[in-house]
Amino acid sequence: MATVNDNYLKLKAGYLFPEIARRVNAFIEANPEAKVIRLGIGDVTEPLPQACRDAMIKAIEDMGDRNSFKGYGPEQGYAWLREKIAANDFQARGCDIDASEIFISDGSKCDCGNILDIFGDDNVIAVTDPVYPVYVDTNVMAGHTGEINEKGEYEGFVYLPVTAENNFTAEIPTEKVDLIYLCFPNNPTGATATKEHLTAWVNYARANGSIIFFDAAYEAFITDPNLPHSIYEIEGAKECAIEFRSFSKNAGFTGTRCALTVVPKNLIGKAKDGSNVELWKLWNRRQSTKFNGVSYIVQRGAEAVYSEEGKAQTRGLIDFYMENAKIIREKLTEAGLSVYGGENAPYVWVKTPAGLTSWDFFDKLLQTCNVVGTPGSGFGAAGEGYFRISAFNSRDNVNEAMRRILDKFK
Repeated sequence: MATVNDNYLKLKAGYLFPEIARRVNAFIEANPEAKVIRLGIGDVTEPLPQACRDAMIKAIEDMGDRNSFKGYGPEQGYAWLREKIAANDFQARGCDIDASEIFISDGSKCDCGNILDIFGDDNVIAVTDPVYPVYVDTNVMAGHTGEINEKGEYEGFVYLPVTAENNFTAEIPTEKVDLIYLCFPNNPTGATATKEHLTAWVNYARANGSIIFFDAAYEAFITDPNLPHSIYEIEGAKECAIEFRSFSKNAGFTGTRCALTVVPKNLIGKAKDGSNVELWKLWNRRQSTKFNGVSYIVQRGAEAVYSEEGKAQTRGLIDFYMENAKIIREKLTEAGLSVYGGENAPYVWVKTPAGLTSWDFFDKLLQTCNVVGTPGSGFGAAGEGYFRISAFNSRDNVNEAMRRILDKFK
């Protein structure tokens, strides 16, 4: 009989969001009349920008003409898209990133896990706590951890708690770690990192030969002009950091799938014999072997984000969701709850009231308000006692959800 990867058996009962869906579906089955509003999973609700739709329609027409038809594309992504990304997202902010260092993918979630393919099994890995579950679970699947303890922590990780007590800012480790996951603006807390804070991380990584995995999926939601959008705005970051970005939230591509990963060409790892290895070459080899690239049609849609029309329409989407976040912050504060985030990120991080656990609060909101959020404990041990509310929904749903919560909590 075929054997299985036993590392999967170390995972908790279910990935956080499927577990939420299971509970919500059970509630709806028992209460079919309930009008449930979902502010849990960070999925967008508003249509793709018109500029992206027009570009994708044109691309479909291209596929109907022998002269413009496209078959297999370059695994790294079409140059015309990578050049637009390099110019608009990096070079415009003073980052020395070349188009050749950008890899187009079908999701930053995928690449946050796939990147482990090019790293060894004996690295010491640091994650913030609470943390986006994908960072942890993909390492468990890859066999990089031991068993889970009663607090929900896996042996083998260095956990860096981020709570209200430390202003949601992870302290630099006192020990040496090899791989560091950072996400700013942060999912789930909505916290941000100053240039000074990221500089401290870059200095630590350079001094210790560490690699930072910098997840910037929500950078477009930053409203404070003093906050960095990219790790590469920090001097020396090209020597120690890989950055992940996505079109999912800023341009509504959650169902369309397009993202990117930046691997600088001067980024170095170590082989077991102590020799230096260029990580760009390993990632390029990995992608060329395991990935056939994002479709031509989708990449044309992503390219349109950088047109004048696309920029304006994407900005409109971001402003819409951030207005939702403002409403959520204000109404939850009015309800007497302690809230964080929601000012430079589309997530509001809520302290659960009256000593309720995060799953208790989940059940209370679901059963009394018919509103779904995300329990903080699903993001790690330090997330216990907190709750994430997403701003990704229609204005009507956000207003109605807040009205219901105010009725029950004010």
